[in-house]
Amino acid sequence: MVELLVVSPPDHYALRRLEPLRDSASLKISNDQAELEQLAPRAEVILFCGLSGAAVDFAAVFRRAGAVRWIHSLSAGVEKLLFAELVASSVPVTNARGVFKRSLAEFTILGILYHTKKLRRLIENQRARRWDDFTVGFANGLVMGVVGYGEIGRECALLAKAMGLKIHAVRRKPEKSVTDPLVDVLFTPEQLHSMLAGVDVLLCSAPLTPETHHMIGAPELALMKPASIVINVGRGPVIDEAALVAALESGRIAGAALDVFEKEPLPSSSPLWGMDQVLISPHCTDRTTNPDWLELSMQFFVENFHRYRRGESLHNLVDKAAGY
Repeated sequence: MVELLVVSPPDHYALRRLEPLRDSASLKISNDQAELEQLAPRAEVILFCGLSGAAVDFAAVFRRAGAVRWIHSLSAGVEKLLFAELVASSVPVTNARGVFKRSLAEFTILGILYHTKKLRRLIENQRARRWDDFTVGFANGLVMGVVGYGEIGRECALLAKAMGLKIHAVRRKPEKSVTDPLVDVLFTPEQLHSMLAGVDVLLCSAPLTPETHHMIGAPELALMKPASIVINVGRGPVIDEAALVAALESGRIAGAALDVFEKEPLPSSSPLWGMDQVLISPHCTDRTTNPDWLELSMQFFVENFHRYRRGESLHNLVDKAAGY
């Protein structure tokens, strides 16, 4: 039996997906710091759920988990999970990278159409019972530049390509995408500025690392076309939010569609709330029903757990040094 320690409130509904593992795993579930530290020494596998409940000092739990052989994060982002001791250790970490990609890609398409089809004007006219015919734009033929061409970025490109957009992409390891049929032009991170000048849609789907923090700031936004829009479905701090607000207020860029922000919840004082050219999602565009987003992620862990039991390679290994 594998000793599986689950860091989660014991009554969370998503845990029901773990029931099939009870024949092969001894499950211990807790969100209590003292209890977790007591259980940690026997844990062979740790599932870090990050669900609602009391905050857990996971570094303290890890220090007592001398027998742990694998840690899985139920979320895709691991910037809050990784710490120096875990990064330096030989313990592999996996995450939910790609599990939520389709829903995020659908929001990206919504963001594009929100601007090209002037959705806010349509809704306001309908609410006012006003027949106000006007011209709209084409998504077909636009260039979408993707910053962070991983699982999410590629899924967004897949749907955008079907609408006729051209795909330009920045990737830290561009060699992984040189044969990708979705990409029209590939750039290295050092060529980011060259890409920005030619895009109509800038999609940020990069993880948050020291290298990507404020990767898109005032100098980058100044390079973009006045008619361009920014979409962020990755991590809020990848974009310098103050610089984005300034670019929107000045008309330097045309609009934005944002699912993530530097501070969440987005403060009511943020100018973004009052901008008609901005579409705001409160970091919920991946929180799907039918299928439920957390159960999708839990099912991915269950499948990875079976791979672990069979001695097979794990899916979604995190590059701990890179931070994703």
